Amino acid sequence: MRRKTSLVLLALAVFFAALSPLLRWYAFPRLAKIPANQYQDMVLEAKDATLIDYNDGMKAKKVSKVTIVQTLKGNVEASEKIEKTAGKDVVVWDGLSYVVGPDGKMVSRIPERYIFDAHTQDPVHATGESVDGDPVKRVGIEFKWPFLTDKRDYQYFDAQARTSAPIHYKGTQTFRGVDVYYFEQTIPWTKVPFPKTMPVQGITPASLARTGTTRWYTTVRKFWVEPLTGAPVYGEELHKEELRGGTLLGGRDKVTVFAGDVKMREDYIRHTVDLVKSNRTLVLLMTSYLPWGFLILGLLLLALSLWLEARSRRPAATKVEQPEPVTA
Repeated sequence: MRRKTSLVLLALAVFFAALSPLLRWYAFPRLAKIPANQYQDMVLEAKDATLIDYNDGMKAKKVSKVTIVQTLKGNVEASEKIEKTAGKDVVVWDGLSYVVGPDGKMVSRIPERYIFDAHTQDPVHATGESVDGDPVKRVGIEFKWPFLTDKRDYQYFDAQARTSAPIHYKGTQTFRGVDVYYFEQTIPWTKVPFPKTMPVQGITPASLARTGTTRWYTTVRKFWVEPLTGAPVYGEELHKEELRGGTLLGGRDKVTVFAGDVKMREDYIRHTVDLVKSNRTLVLLMTSYLPWGFLILGLLLLALSLWLEARSRRPAATKVEQPEPVTA
C-alpha cells in the first residue's frame, strides 16, 4: 500500500514540477493580453500655462489652466476584422486628445487609431492606422509598455511629429508605494502639421499653408511605468508649440501657441495607481506565485514519495516466540 501511494505522489510531483515552467514561459505569454473592448480615459492639466488668443491679434497670453482629455476606446469590430488576416490577437484603440482652454472652449481636437498586438504591444500595420486622419506606420510602442517591461530604452511613437524616437530608461523609483521604471523622451523642435479641426471657424490647414506660417513643437515626455503590467501610473509633459513665419503673424517671427507643464489630475492618479496595483497582483500570480508554489509543492511531494518508498523497503521486525513451559 505504501509503495502504491509513493508512486502516486511521485507522479503528482512530476506533474507540478513540469507545470511550474509551463505556466511561466508558455501559458503566461499567451494568456496575458489587453482586452479588445477596453475603454479608458485620462484628464491632464497644465496650470499657469501660455495659450494663444486667436481673437485678440493672435497674442500669447497667460491662462489659469488648460485641460487635456484623452480617451482610448477598444474597437472590437475593427480588431476582429484585422485578426482574420493578421493571424494574431489584435487590439484597435480609437483615441481622442481633446484640449480645452479655461473658458471651456475647444483649443484642439486630434483623433487617432492605434492598432497593436494584444500580447506584446507591438504595432500591427493595417488599414486605418492613423493620426488626425493621416495614415501612419508606427514603430515601437505608444500609451503602454509591454508586460514585464525591461530596464532599457524603447522606441516610442510621437503623434504630433508622426515619427518614433527613443524613450530612455532613467532608473527605478517608487511612486505612491509602487516600484516603477522612469522613462524620459525629448522631442526637439520639429515642424508638425496643423490639426484638421481648428478652434476658429473658417481657418483650415489649407488656408494656413497659403500664408506661409508653419507650426513647430517640442516636448519632454516623462512616464513612470509599473514594470510587471507595463502600465504607466503617472505621466507628465513639458510641452511647447509655436507658429513661425508667414503673413499670418503680422511681421512677427514666432508666436507661442501653447506652453505648459502637463500633468495628470490627482483623482486620475489615484484611480490609475489602484488599478495598476490590482492588475499587478494578477501578473504576479502567473509569473511568480503559482510557478514557485507549484515547484515547491512538487519538491515536497517528491520528498514524501521517497520517504514512503524507503519505509516500504525497510525489513519488518521478526517476532520471537517464547517457548511454552514444560509440565511434569
